[in-house]
Amino acid sequence: MNFALRPPSEGRSGPGSGRGSGRGTIMENLEKQLICPVCLEMFSKPVVILPCQHNLCRKCANDMFQSSNPLWQSRSSSSSSSSSSSSSIGSRFRCPSCRQEVLLDRHGVYGLQRNLLVENILDLYRQQEASRPVPMKPEQQQQQQQQQLVCEDHEEERINIFCLSCETPTCSMCKVFGKHKACDVAPLSSVYLRQKTDLSDGIAMLVANNDHIQTLISEMEEMCCCVEENGQRQRERLEERFEALVNILDERKQDLVGLISKRHDDTLRRLRSLIGRHSEQLEAAVALLEAAIQSMEEPHMPLFIQSAEVLLEKMAVTASHLERPEVRFESASHFVLDTDDLAELLRNIHFSSGVGDDGEEDHEEREQ
Repeated sequence: MNFALRPPSEGRSGPGSGRGSGRGTIMENLEKQLICPVCLEMFSKPVVILPCQHNLCRKCANDMFQSSNPLWQSRSSSSSSSSSSSSSIGSRFRCPSCRQEVLLDRHGVYGLQRNLLVENILDLYRQQEASRPVPMKPEQQQQQQQQQLVCEDHEEERINIFCLSCETPTCSMCKVFGKHKACDVAPLSSVYLRQKTDLSDGIAMLVANNDHIQTLISEMEEMCCCVEENGQRQRERLEERFEALVNILDERKQDLVGLISKRHDDTLRRLRSLIGRHSEQLEAAVALLEAAIQSMEEPHMPLFIQSAEVLLEKMAVTASHLERPEVRFESASHFVLDTDDLAELLRNIHFSSGVGDDGEEDHEEREQ
């Protein structure tokens, strides 16, 4: 900017400000002395003075008289004031300040003397109050300060126009003779009102936008709660499904293990039975072997032939009763379980696309 704005009263603070504050205190104390003790507001003329030298608004004095003497009121609301005054002869009431009894004559409260001094002081006080600056709002003070700003180049000229070309406030002299002679200008008040309107519209738009954003945030927070609840519910369902699968596998494992145990127990029982039987045959064969060995040592041929025939018959019987176990009893190859396809199926287990159990469509699958 080619100039600086300053208010004309800049730098004029001094002892006068102290006198102003002292004057304000005096006016406040004076205002306290001009308060009616009945209505607790400033005296309203006419002001009457009581015999005790205290002052009242005539209206307040009349109200006190009427409340203290209800029987003296006029019977008709349309009766004249003279008849109402004549009915006040001998009536009385008490001063609200000192409680001294005030006796009225036939004129009633209209017979009380007016305090012209207090009324003159009231007029002077109200004139002084009217001349005092009225407290203004910050916006009004700012507007008044802007209206009092003067141009730096022309100290006596107020800033009253706005240069549209330079986008800066200036004065009329700058437009006529100064730097803004060739610029487009507009009244400062119109630019002020236009920009204030634009700013108000911008504020309203920001407020509406903020409300819209807050609404979106609230909706998204609700969506977050729904997502958390749905996720927790789906996790619980998934755990239940996998626990059911684990229970099925465990039950099937127990069945197959039981089948193997039963088959093996039967096989072992049969083999042990064969072992016992062959052990007996072995013992008999050993005894037969010993007898054959002894028979081989027989020197007499008739006796040897006789005993040899018997031993050969026993050997033939022993060989015919010998039994060997089957091969399948020695291996469990028929119990092999092929789980490769099932393992691959379990590795590829995934969520089914479409509508879930809760009637909601799987959005992730649909987006993919």
